[in-house]
Amino acid sequence: ADIYFLFSGLIGRSWATVFAAGGFKVKLYDIAQQQLTSALENIRKQMKELEESGFLKGALSAEQQLALISICTDLKAAVEGATFIQECTPENLELKKKIFGQLDLIVGDNVILSSSTSCLLPSKLFTGLKHVKQCIVSHPVNPPYFVPLVEIVPHPETDPSTTERTYALMKMIGQSPVKLNREIEGFVLNRLQYAVISEAWRLVGEGVISPTDLDLVMSDGLGMRYAFIGPLETMHLNAEGISNYCERYREGMRLVLNTFGPVPAFSDETEQKISQAMSEKIPVTPKILDARRKWRDECLTGLAKLKKQMKSE
Repeated sequence: ADIYFLFSGLIGRSWATVFAAGGFKVKLYDIAQQQLTSALENIRKQMKELEESGFLKGALSAEQQLALISICTDLKAAVEGATFIQECTPENLELKKKIFGQLDLIVGDNVILSSSTSCLLPSKLFTGLKHVKQCIVSHPVNPPYFVPLVEIVPHPETDPSTTERTYALMKMIGQSPVKLNREIEGFVLNRLQYAVISEAWRLVGEGVISPTDLDLVMSDGLGMRYAFIGPLETMHLNAEGISNYCERYREGMRLVLNTFGPVPAFSDETEQKISQAMSEKIPVTPKILDARRKWRDECLTGLAKLKKQMKSE
């Protein structure tokens, strides 16, 4: 299999485990050797835990997957033989541009240069690069090992074959890629997420519902459906098809949507109110937050397993 290479932060480590599970050789690159050594340790520990709990993805054992991952502090050497490069540096435009500028000088014409950015537009990242046709954003969802969605966002000059190859690769490693036909602020996942956050904020701010009950509306209401079908299919099934749904609910939807307030500032007494409720439920200490994140990931693991099972039935 070809070599794929990444950076060694949290997202880089996550991608490495996803690619290795797919049977691909992975090179982790970073400037600091210490970063890389601890990244490998971290990956080893995670893979062993996954194997013990029966949640390890792919056909290979943890040892076999670990054997596919190597580390490298020399960018030139890391890139050699790579056919796909996934950049995972922090969300800092100047830093990312610098990295892509360096890569642009040393890569050939057949490698795909992909960024994990969650909010920087491809036109900001890749404009002016010699290899701009080979550049694309592949935005994963945290944690990508259990949440398979990847948003594939092209630069206006990205070659269609770059999009197709990236899409095929993501499918091959078991992720769920979606293609955006053009770039847009926030891509799609965050635009949907922010629409929900925005209305949630207003409902709590206006005293309609408590923060904890608001979350229940999602986790034990909408979210139950959305774990398997999206909003458009939900409409389709909640009536005799989409046209029938629109016929029935068009007026009502517009009526409600017209009562929505302005975009919140996210910095007022509502913030205090929500912060207090969340901190009572989950105190803001590293230990408690980490335990809750671990619980979240276990839930996601179980859900991922269930979804797989439901699909195959």
